[in-house]
Formats: sequence, structure tokens, C-alpha cells
Amino acid sequence: MNAHLLRRRAATLVLAAVALLTAAVPSVADDARDPAPRGSAPTARTAAPVPTGPSTPAVPAAGRAAYATIEGTGSTWSKIMVDQWIADVDSSGIRVVYSGGGSTKGRRDFALNTNDFAISEIPFQGTDEDGNADTSNGREFAYLPIVAGGTAFTYQLKVGNEQVKNLRLSGETIAKIFTNQITMWNDPAIQADNNGRGFPAIPITPVVRSDGSGTTAQLTTWLDKAYPSHWRPYFGKSGLTSYYPRKGRMIGQSGSDQVMSTIKAATGNGTIGYVEYSYPREAGYPVVKVLNKAGYYVEPTEYNTAVALTKARINTTDKNNPSTYLTQILDGVYTNADPRAYPISSYSYMIIPTGAGDRRLDSTAKRQTLADFMYYSLCGGQDKAGDYGYSPLPLNLVQAGFEQLAKLKKADPAVVLDNRDVTTCANPTFDGTNPNKNVLAEKAPMPASCDKQGAGPCGTETGTGEPSTDDPAAPSTDGAGPGTGTGQDGGGTGAPGTGPGGAGQDAPGGGAAPEQVDPETGAVVGTADAGGATSVDEIYATSTLVDDRPMDARTFGWVAVVELLALVLVPGIVVSVLRRRRREGQVAR
Repeated sequence: MNAHLLRRRAATLVLAAVALLTAAVPSVADDARDPAPRGSAPTARTAAPVPTGPSTPAVPAAGRAAYATIEGTGSTWSKIMVDQWIADVDSSGIRVVYSGGGSTKGRRDFALNTNDFAISEIPFQGTDEDGNADTSNGREFAYLPIVAGGTAFTYQLKVGNEQVKNLRLSGETIAKIFTNQITMWNDPAIQADNNGRGFPAIPITPVVRSDGSGTTAQLTTWLDKAYPSHWRPYFGKSGLTSYYPRKGRMIGQSGSDQVMSTIKAATGNGTIGYVEYSYPREAGYPVVKVLNKAGYYVEPTEYNTAVALTKARINTTDKNNPSTYLTQILDGVYTNADPRAYPISSYSYMIIPTGAGDRRLDSTAKRQTLADFMYYSLCGGQDKAGDYGYSPLPLNLVQAGFEQLAKLKKADPAVVLDNRDVTTCANPTFDGTNPNKNVLAEKAPMPASCDKQGAGPCGTETGTGEPSTDDPAAPSTDGAGPGTGTGQDGGGTGAPGTGPGGAGQDAPGGGAAPEQVDPETGAVVGTADAGGATSVDEIYATSTLVDDRPMDARTFGWVAVVELLALVLVPGIVVSVLRRRRREGQVAR
């Protein structure tokens, strides 16, 4: 029997098993609670206790309103965290639908009364960069901070066949890359950022957002404030933009997820793009360590973001002016001289309707849904921020958030807000007494010595969420003990790194060994030791074996299950069919 026939018979067996399973297993659609279609009447459900975290009491049962489905659009920068919160509260009867689409779309939908809330990295601009209106169009609103995070630069760059996982870049080098002044990976500026280590002579392909994006607005705000001499000639004027001006080799993609997919694709070698840190963290992809004002290269972990945002200024001058109240001023973040600070850190905002006669958020049930969803998000939900590549909000912003939620009750006195304040809030940044103290920022570890400009680079991977530090008592995101070790590769005196990021090796004799670089590609091919022998330098990449990839294990596991079911079930099916045909033949005679 030839191989082709065997494959056909195997495929037939698998299809038969799948068909049997499909017929035998009850449809899950009968039990699923699909979100209400746009424009349809909301489905009201009695409110159940809201999950709030281990130390936060549930929403009280007395006097609760029914819940109704609410819909939001906007930021993809925040979407991974928001989607997790939505999943967390669903079992409590709180139904929230969030479809992303970009900050510009969220603000526009809000102005058109086609969503119940929006999420955006920047406030309404009055007029956008093209002179078009960017306002709420008369719809009453308030800004409510929901989560903090860092805009990360994720990339695909291979030396040989292995991915570089510890790339370092200064802010100026990044600015030149995204203004087409640096176009090759072997550029001397990139080599200098990496302490003399060379990279292949391949073109740089920046991947930027093609849609109206709050992530783009945050990036270009930073470029305009920190590197105006590079940004403004490229953009043609000063200021931010939500639509990145594409030139040269740049590729435009809609949404953070598509940017991430383009970079990690099989054809993505040489690409670099900007997304919230959660996206490469979820994809298992590296990020650039960015040089801060203290002279350290750092990545946007929850700790480094929390430290950076201690220098953010929040506009609280006029609570009665919704267009400015609680908006962020990040100039101090960009220049924060703390060695732990990640310079492109910021907050994301929910835009909530506050008018009593709002055309979309038009019932007590909807307002109660929004209030209880945000109570969980501001409190217990913040405890998950670090695990998903974000950073929890500090106490002063959570307190301000509760003040904004109070406007829902002002619009509709039937909304229940009892026991929803900072005293019942399980937020990991709180110390319980000082609203200006951020516990997370205070316990943030100092960066490793090999992260300092002129040293290293460190031999550990990025994009894992683990702090890069020499502190053996540093917190770890997996709760298993100290953070990632940070030994230097070829760095001289540092101890070899330990922990999940892998181990660096010291150069013999306490000094950095000279590198052997391919003259055409710029790739490091080895280092010469004291005896003249060449050794391989593995600083750039940590290989991933096929059996280390979780999707492979899951896929082959399901294949094995289907094959086993086919072997067990198909013979019985065949016998049953033959018996039925035999009986039918006897009846026919």
C-alpha cells in the first residue's frame, strides 16, 4: 500500500472521528452568552458580586441594579489588559464588549454617540493635525485613568539563524531610525549603543501604525519633546500626530496586534516597531533596552514604568473642566534621572459619559455595569497589570478615578456606589496611608551594572517582565524568588548571570576580549582568547528548541487525541454501518 493511500485513509479516519464527536457533544452555543448586537436592546441581568481581589469585599447585595451590556472602542495599547478584566468580571454578570480599533476611532465613536465609553492614550485635541475637529461634539464626559505602561520597541534581528534578545538603543538612535536617518543594522550608532558589538549589514524596516493611534501619539509626543531636531524636520512641523508619516522602507499596520504579527513573521528579519510592552511579553519576543537620562539601558517592566511615572504631572487644577482634568504632562518622565526609569512611560484613559440625558449610556443598568467594571479594574484588576506587561496605577490616580465614577451617580441617583473607595481597594501600589507613595516604585530594583552605558551588554533576555538587576533579593514576576541574573558577556569583572534569562560569561583574565567580526555582515563570529584561539560569542541569541515551543506541544497533543479517538471509535462505526446495511438488504428481499 503506497504512502499516498495511507495518508488518505488516515485523513478519512480522523474526519470520521471528528464528525462523531461533533454529533455527540452538545453545542456550547446554547450556553454561551453572546454580546448584544449593536443597536439592539440591552439584556439586563441581576448584579452578582464583583470580583475585587483577595482583600477587597464584594459589591454589597442590597439595592443593586440590574446589569446591561455596554460597548466600548479605542486604544489597542490598553486592549490586552482590558480584555483580561472583561473576562474576569463576566462570571459576575457584568458584560462588557471592547473592540479596540485605535484611540482615534474611540474618540470619534464617542463624539458620534456610537459607544458607551472610549479608551485613549491622549485626550481630545480640539483639532487634529489636519485641522479636523477632535472633540466630544457636545457629549458630556470625564477622563478616568485606567492603567499605566511603557511603549516598547520590539524587533526581529538575527545573527546567523538566532534572534538577538538583548538589543540596546539610545533615544537618539531610535529617533534617527524612525526618521529614516539610520537605515542599516550595522550603523556605527547602533554598534556604539551595544558597546562596540556589530550587527549584520541588513536594512532596517520600521513597522508603524497605519490607523489613528494613541500609541503613535505617545511616541511622537516623546520624539517632539526629547528629539525635536530629528522629529520636526521629518514631520514638517512641531507637535504630535496620531497618524505616523510613512516614508522609505516603513511598513504600516492597523492595530498593535498587526504590528506585532508583522515583526514576528517568518519574513520579519530586520523589522522594528512600537507597541505596548504587553504585546512582545505575550508573544515571547524581545524589546529594546532604551537609554535613560541616568545612563542606563532599561526595558519597560512594571517597576521601571512605575518609577518613571513618579515624575508625571497630572492636571488637577480645575475639576470642572473635563477637557483638562486628570490629563497627563509627561515632560518630567522623559527626563527622569532615576537609573530605573523607562523614559517612554504613560497612562491610558477611559472616556466615560457623564450626562444625565446621554443617548447611549441611557439606563441605570448600563451605568451600574460601567461603575462596577471600573471598580474592579481600578482595584483588584490592577494586581494583574504586571503579569500582562503593564504597571498598576498609583493611589492618587485611583482616588481621582473614584471621583470621576461618582459623576455616574450624579447623573443617575439610582446607581449604587457604596463601599467603592480606596479603603476597599486591593491595588498593589497602595501603602494605605500616603496617597503620593507608590509601593511598587519604592521596591523597584536598581538596574544591573552591565546595563550602564559603556558596560555590558548584559547577557540576559528582554521581554520576559523580569527585572535586570544585580540585586539577589529583587522581586520576580513569577513569584519564584529573585529576579533575572545579569552577568556580562565579555564584560570583564561581573559575575555570570543566573535565572531565567540565561547566563553570561566573563572574559578570561578580567578584561574584555577583542571581538572577531565578519567584515561584510558586521556579525560577531567569535572572540580571541589569550592563547589566540577563537571562541563563539553567544551574547546575541538564545536558541529556542522545537520542543520548547508551547504551541507545538499543544498542537501535537490534540493530534494525538484525535488519532486515539479514531482508532477506538471508527471500527465500531464501520461495524454498525455494515450491520445496518445488511438489515436493510434483508428487508428489501
